[in-house]
Amino acid sequence: MGMTSYLVNGVQDQYSDGKAAKVWHLYIGGKKRTEEYKDNMVNLLKEHDVQTVLDSACGTGVDSVMLLEAGFTVKSVDASDKMLKYAYKLRWQRHKDNPVYDDWEIGEGDWLDLDNCEDTITHPEIGYDAVICIGNSFAHLPDFAGDNSLQKVAISNFHKMLKPGGILIIDHRNYDHIIKHGALPNSSSQLYYQGDRIHKIKTSVLTVDTQATMVTLDYEIDITGIAIEKDQM
Repeated sequence: MGMTSYLVNGVQDQYSDGKAAKVWHLYIGGKKRTEEYKDNMVNLLKEHDVQTVLDSACGTGVDSVMLLEAGFTVKSVDASDKMLKYAYKLRWQRHKDNPVYDDWEIGEGDWLDLDNCEDTITHPEIGYDAVICIGNSFAHLPDFAGDNSLQKVAISNFHKMLKPGGILIIDHRNYDHIIKHGALPNSSSQLYYQGDRIHKIKTSVLTVDTQATMVTLDYEIDITGIAIEKDQM
């Protein structure tokens, strides 16, 4: 999954230039990372007898692919068309060798209005067994009013997507630690983000009237020798 960005009340899509999507695989890491993360996620889903999953922040599709190949039925949405470009490409590349990809539905979806992604994917009438929002994605939804109103709308919409007894999985950084210490915990990059080309992570906390209002993580990634695809969109 990946990070998701939103165009809400005039806020600019932070991934609209497509730069993050081009190096996403370097950011999160390769097969080793997927296998380790897969063990945690798949075991959790199986504990709750999950079969159908809505990946609400699919990004380039890497985690949706992980779950598809583990035997789950997955539908995937993201608000960033630049990220989805790579998810569509993954589906095309893999459908020739595995028929499960023929049924993988992908589309643009806004957490604040999930019903309106019905023109690109079809939600099951009885709801999903699980909705996932992983990869620190939920933290990218802004809190303009300072009352978590947008977050409450998003959570409510996730709930509407679930069948009775379904589960919602959200993961995010340890922001309590970041705000207190001004840096990431030493172990924070060892589960989801395992790119071996991450050179440095710079952490900053914006404080207004003694209250932390924004955390920024700047990643320096070594792309030496890597062919970066030119954006045709």
